[in-house]
Amino acid sequence: MRALDAIGHALAVAGSMTWQITWSLILGFTLSAVVQAVVRRQTIARLLGNDRPKALALATGLGAASSSCSYAAVALARALFRRGASFTAAMTFEIASTNLVIELGIIMALLLSWQFTLAEFVGGPIMIVLVAVAFRLFVRRKLIEAARQQADRGLAGSMEGHAAMDMSIASEGSFWRRLGSREGYTSVSHIFVMEWAAVIRDVVIGLLIAGAVGAWVPDTFWQHLFLTGHPLAAKLWGPLIGPVISVLSFVCSIGNVPLAAVLWNGGISFGGVVAFIFADLIIIPILIIYRKYYGTRMMLTILGIFYAAMVLAGYAVEFAFGGLGLIPAERAARVAETGITWNYTTILNIVFLLLAAALLVRFFRSGGRAMLTMMGGSPEAGHDPALHAGA
Repeated sequence: MRALDAIGHALAVAGSMTWQITWSLILGFTLSAVVQAVVRRQTIARLLGNDRPKALALATGLGAASSSCSYAAVALARALFRRGASFTAAMTFEIASTNLVIELGIIMALLLSWQFTLAEFVGGPIMIVLVAVAFRLFVRRKLIEAARQQADRGLAGSMEGHAAMDMSIASEGSFWRRLGSREGYTSVSHIFVMEWAAVIRDVVIGLLIAGAVGAWVPDTFWQHLFLTGHPLAAKLWGPLIGPVISVLSFVCSIGNVPLAAVLWNGGISFGGVVAFIFADLIIIPILIIYRKYYGTRMMLTILGIFYAAMVLAGYAVEFAFGGLGLIPAERAARVAETGITWNYTTILNIVFLLLAAALLVRFFRSGGRAMLTMMGGSPEAGHDPALHAGA
């Protein structure tokens, strides 16, 4: 009976967090779908052919307008690399795609606070600059060429079909004209549903893990782990241990934000939370994919450079935000068990669930069902534009 009560408590905490973030997820994915609908993917690789600052800035912006699914981002980065993008630009695109997207910022603001959203969008570019410098200083051309040869073998990873799909609007015209057309509505609905399909597993797993950890792990465990009794040591330790916890949690994409909220309440440092969020690109399943894509040596290189960069970015936001007085004084992330009440959250959930329903109906009425079966397909599969050409 006690075990059932414990499970029920964990599920209640997970359910409460789900209710708190539902509207924000739908809003974020809708805005992301709108941006992706008007950005044609075939132009991206052409713009990222070197590792100069302009190309890396473009990679950052285009990544932020792309899929937030870590697996799809990793697969798309490999595809861009094979099409002629520089390796550094492809990695920059990948980092931005998972750490600088709209939906991530919204959910962080809702569960944690706006300061964490700001830290993510400040720390992300810092991490990108550090990665770019490290690749230029420490990665030899011979290793990059070996990685390209491995990439050209086309070994399948995860979400290959999704990464190969270009669901942007094919017609010409102004932004609003393209977006307001029947093809625009179809394109947004396809991207919206496919993005959800790509991340739903990680979101659910992340919420369940966060619910279980929040309900079952005592605060004293986290306080000892995060050295809360030693303020300076905690600030130095947080960015080091945060990515390690992320790697061991196996959760990526926006699914690790609920667990980040639990860790913040437990005592991890501000910079530790940011480094934890960044580490979705070095979880064990993705490291295995890197090995398939680029070979063992490059996988280890990516692991080392990414880890060092996210730790340093965590330190940067920790001490910069601390110096500016922007670190929240209270640890009050929204992970507690609460019931559904008639408030702004309920109203927003109803409004955005209706929007999601409308996009779902359009998706299935315009041939979207076939796309779901292609998500994990061959990296060469691509996507037939006729599926969303205004059907």
